[in-house]
This record gives sequence, C-alpha cells and structure tokens, in this order.
Amino acid sequence: MIEMIDTIVLVLSSDMYTIVDPDKFKSSARWLDNSSHATLAMQSKQNPTKTELKCGIYKPRLLLAQRYDSKGNPDITLKIELSLPKLLFGNNFDELTNEDFLPVAHKLVAQLEQMGVETLAATLAKATVLAIHYAKNIPLTDGSCPHHFIHLIRQANIRLSLDVNQTDYRNDGHSYKWHCNAYEVVFYDKLKELEHAHQGTRRTMEKDGELQLALLKLFQYRKKFELLRIEVRLNKRQKIKQLLSKQKIKTDLTFAGLFKEAIVKKILLHYLDELESKRPAILDYEAPDDNALLAALIVNNPKMGAKQILQMFGFKKALETGTCRELRTMFARYNSRSWYRLIADAKKIKLPDTPSPFVDIRKAVSKFKPLKLGQMQQDFRK
Repeated sequence: MIEMIDTIVLVLSSDMYTIVDPDKFKSSARWLDNSSHATLAMQSKQNPTKTELKCGIYKPRLLLAQRYDSKGNPDITLKIELSLPKLLFGNNFDELTNEDFLPVAHKLVAQLEQMGVETLAATLAKATVLAIHYAKNIPLTDGSCPHHFIHLIRQANIRLSLDVNQTDYRNDGHSYKWHCNAYEVVFYDKLKELEHAHQGTRRTMEKDGELQLALLKLFQYRKKFELLRIEVRLNKRQKIKQLLSKQKIKTDLTFAGLFKEAIVKKILLHYLDELESKRPAILDYEAPDDNALLAALIVNNPKMGAKQILQMFGFKKALETGTCRELRTMFARYNSRSWYRLIADAKKIKLPDTPSPFVDIRKAVSKFKPLKLGQMQQDFRK
C-alpha cells in the first residue's frame, strides 16, 4: 500500500490531449486554432472557484501554454496540477493505496472531459511529472499533540545539514517547514490547518482548503485524537531525479512510474533520517538534576576532556532557553567555525536511554497503513 501522493503536476504534450471546449478556459483557448502564430505570452487557464470548492466540487488547475521540449522544439502543452486524494475522495484525510491508481486516472479523465479536455487514462499514465508531493497523516491517540512534535523538529539544526535557505514557523507553532527552490519538507497540525482554512486560506499550508470545511463538524467532539502531517514537496523535476538516484530507485518520471509504494516510503523515511541525524542526543536526554547530567556526560564519554565535558554541559543548559537556531543567531558575531565544532562535538556525545522522540512518526510511516475517515471516526469516539 502506498502512503500517500497528494499534489502532482503533470504535463501533456500536444499529441496527448484535445481541447474540445476552448471557451471554458480563462482567456479562451481559441488561439490554438492558429497555433502556428502562438507566442510564449499566450496562455489559457482554468482553475476551480471558491464557490465550487465550498460546494464540494474539486477540479484540477489547468494551464495551456507554449513551451520548448528537450530538443528545443516549440509545443503547446497542458499542465495539470491537482491533489489526487481530493480528486478521488473530496479530501486529503483519506489516503491512497496502490490499487487507487486506475480509479484516480479514470476520475481525472472524466473531470478533464467536463473541463473541455479529452485524453485517455493510458495517456495520463505516461504523462511527465514536473512536481510531486508525498505525504502522510500520522494519528496521535495517546494524548500527545502535533505542537509538541513540531517544537522538537524546530530544535533540529536543519540549515546546517540541508540546502535550505528559509524556514517557516507559523500559526502559533502549529506548522513548520524548511524550504529551498527545489523542495520543501513540511510538518503541520492537520486539524488546526482545517480550522485556519475556515478563517481564510492566506496563511494555510495547502491550497483549496475550502473543499474540506464540512469536515470541521466531524472532528468537533474528538477525544485524544490529533493528526500530524508530514509532506515532502519535490517541486523540480531535477530534484526528483536527483533524490531517486540517491535512493537507488530506478523508474520513469511519469505518473504511473512515481505512483509506487517503495518510492513513497523511501522518500519520507529519508527525510526523517536527515532530521534525526542532525538532532544531537543531548537534546533529548533528561537527567533528574544538574549533578546527574554532569555525571552522565563524564561516565559515558571517557575520551572527552574536562573542557569538552563542561562545554557540553553548558550547551545542554543553554538549549533549555532556546533552539539551536536561536542560539546560533545569538552567537552570530563569533567565529562560525567554533559553532560548527560545538555542534559536531554534540553529535558525538553518548548518553544512556536517549531514544529518538520521533519513534511514533517513524512507525506510522513504516507501517504503510492508509488512514480512512471512517476509521478515524471510530478512533476518536472511543
């Protein structure tokens, strides 16, 4: 079973589709009748409206435009951006399985037909993927909340490990992401996201939130049930290719080629590995008092000198006042190499009984058990 593919961006070359109703596009696509004179400035779009979404009608976002293929030849392509679970289920709380590929493809064919575009499921299966978002909804039923995990994730020294040029900690700590031009990794409180969508989608983490507002009543009386969502958004084709190569995955970068269980699992676990590897064990070690902390550092790290032990002790105490990133900012005027050396030493520290705080997240991803709204209802009514 596949964890979940949420958003995907497909591109069809001109021989893979037919426009049968050009006037359904904003800026009518009638310019296709004289396509030999088409320029890069000519575009036609078709997106779902807020009214349609509030009525439970989901449509992909379409863009007709001229672009150049890999050989430099001009072609009028159709770009299709959509959330696959929203198309099939009307929400992205329900999760997809491998068996959903054909139902999704046929549903997309039918929806495109209503939007004035003809194509075939077999054609869509071969469509090139420009971007893909892999995701997992992780249920928390032990009384814990997403905010707790998001705070722990924020503590990790992400910028020093990944090619990240921006982090975003928003909505009162209910979401966190690290971002660069090619990809994003996002963690957020799925149910808080739903509440924010009710207030407006300007600060939400996903598009088309209006589609799911009817679910607010469903979760209104839940007990000990929260949802933490993780998304890996691969927004560039080159990044997809690079990441698959790194994970030694051989597949075509097509709709059917990337709709595979092994790929989803490896990608999500890869970024969990990155997160855990950059989180020093000293962050999670809990000693009953300062004397016990100092003793644990000395006993478990016999090769470390007194100076390093005291540095680690001070670092642990400083982390009680702020995150690694906040401390790095406070010490910005000092030699950066000293900071990197401190972090490197912290990663070498050995301490007893310091399991990763993300064990439950890893289990949820590894189990490959898709969530369904019906099952969720049974869980939070217990």
